Amino acid sequence: MRRGSFTDETVDYAAVGATQAPDLLQYPPERSIPSHESWQIGSGEARFRAAGDALLSWHAQRDAGLAVTDVRPASGPAYSGVSFDESGQPIAPTRFEADQRYDEDGTPYVGAGTTLRLRGRVGSHSADAEVRVIFVVEEKRRIGFALGTVGDSVVSGEESFMLDWYENDEVWFTVRAFDAPVALSYRLMPQRVKQRRRELAQRYLRAISPMYT
Repeated sequence: MRRGSFTDETVDYAAVGATQAPDLLQYPPERSIPSHESWQIGSGEARFRAAGDALLSWHAQRDAGLAVTDVRPASGPAYSGVSFDESGQPIAPTRFEADQRYDEDGTPYVGAGTTLRLRGRVGSHSADAEVRVIFVVEEKRRIGFALGTVGDSVVSGEESFMLDWYENDEVWFTVRAFDAPVALSYRLMPQRVKQRRRELAQRYLRAISPMYT
């Protein structure tokens, strides 16, 4: 099992980790628009492991049409701060050290505290932002992580990507997020935030699941 969390003052929103709150849709962070999408993407351990490796090597972002650049892992030993279980309850902090993994292009895998740049277009919407990995979960039946905005985005907030391999052998992929509009056009037209989020979620799904290609 590997669980990691990293938070500091550089993210541009206050409700760090709130994508794991069970009542996110009912009580989102102030001025934020919440989102929750979940799909079955197959069944079995092989499907779960393959999807997990793809997720932790940035395929959800890259195959969704976003460029992943300037990936900077956290310096020093990773610190596991407040992590969250499946019901959104905090887990006591622990310390751990893990070998850094790299994909075929030499890009570091997802790691708690990693900062990176995402660039691209989502239809008519921008997806250019600096983000930070807030937490990482690698367990026997659960793999995922969350990204929080640091700056330069049209919205401020967090999105999490979780894979669950349930006892009935089904594998589910869930994307949860909350977005507070930052750019003027998004503040004036909040529906653009929802449109952008729906398009992102569908792209992430197509990137992770061969069933939706």
